[in-house]
Amino acid sequence: MQDHSETKERILRVLRTRGPSLPVHISTQINSSILFTSAFLSELLSEKKIKISHLRIGSSPIYFLPGQEPQLEKYSSNIKGKEKEAFLLLKEKKFLKDDEQHPAIRVALRAIKDFAIPFQKDSKLFWRYFTIPESDFKDVSYNLYSQIEKKNEAPILATKKSDELKTRKTDNEEKLNIIQKEELNIFDEKKKESKPKKKTAKKTTRKKQSQKTNEKFFDKIKEFLSQKNIEIVGIEGFNKTEIILKVRINDKEKLLVAYNKKRLTEKDITNAHKKAQEKKLNYLILSLGEPLKKLTTLMNAIKDLDGIEKIN
Repeated sequence: MQDHSETKERILRVLRTRGPSLPVHISTQINSSILFTSAFLSELLSEKKIKISHLRIGSSPIYFLPGQEPQLEKYSSNIKGKEKEAFLLLKEKKFLKDDEQHPAIRVALRAIKDFAIPFQKDSKLFWRYFTIPESDFKDVSYNLYSQIEKKNEAPILATKKSDELKTRKTDNEEKLNIIQKEELNIFDEKKKESKPKKKTAKKTTRKKQSQKTNEKFFDKIKEFLSQKNIEIVGIEGFNKTEIILKVRINDKEKLLVAYNKKRLTEKDITNAHKKAQEKKLNYLILSLGEPLKKLTTLMNAIKDLDGIEKIN
């Protein structure tokens, strides 16, 4: 437990020094595996000692301390497409009135939650750049409304341009009606626009569910070892199917192989034995269930076996 507390404190020190960071950078700094680091980051997040970004770099979120939100701007180069366009527009203007924006920009603003903060004035929805306080809106609101009025009063110099503007306006109104029919909430994530994106979303959901399952399994192991007064000495392996730990029991080091499965097979025991031989340690196995019946029978039979000899 002391080692766990020290690891958490090391992670917090890294974030204080580096600012918002990816799990891979944190794991490098504390000299630990990415999966082991992610498990501790999950615990710190549940304890509300750190925060997590909506922005993803690849499939990884960014972890940071409360108050470090402005430093997320250094990761804005990873924003792409319409989200990037919306980000740059909002950064330049500082405030945007929602119903004055193109439908695609309106959707994009709802997707960049780390950088676009919604608020309401006179029952109208506005967006502010995340580093600009809402109180600054009072200073620019008059100019904002004045610019809208000037646009509405600007004379149309050519009939052709007038027709083009009307066509664009009609198209925008149709797109806005589609958004309203879908009842797009200002806090909803970006709607999926194509089948490939839906498949990606499913994969992401499965990955999150798998990660949560792994974390629960790891928590069960920690609780079991704590109850047995078994000390974790080191991490030898960590993946979604098994966790290999070097532990200390009664001042003797042993290899612990924990399988994230309900039934142990002969192959599982053989693999654990090989790994223990490589480390020159005795070993023990943990699993979520019992060994197969035929394997249990074989193990009981071996207990009484004095030896096997070959007849020439």
